[in-house]
Amino acid sequence: MPWLGPIKREELVRYLRVLGFEGPYSGKKHQFMLKGVVRLRIPNPHQRDIGKELLSRILKQAGIDKETWEKL
Repeated sequence: MPWLGPIKREELVRYLRVLGFEGPYSGKKHQFMLKGVVRLRIPNPHQRDIGKELLSRILKQAGIDKETWEKL
């Protein structure tokens, strides 16, 4: 069960796939994932984890509430 805190990019992609997103696909500057008409930008791979604030913004853009995220 993921919690709303620092997470590795690979884990974020895996959990988004479980929630029905496809990808990631290559974009101009960032990769993105798709679910219906929702196009979600994914942070570029880097050595650090994705922080709580950025994760919260990503989930909000994806339309995923905290309860749904923590049930995974």
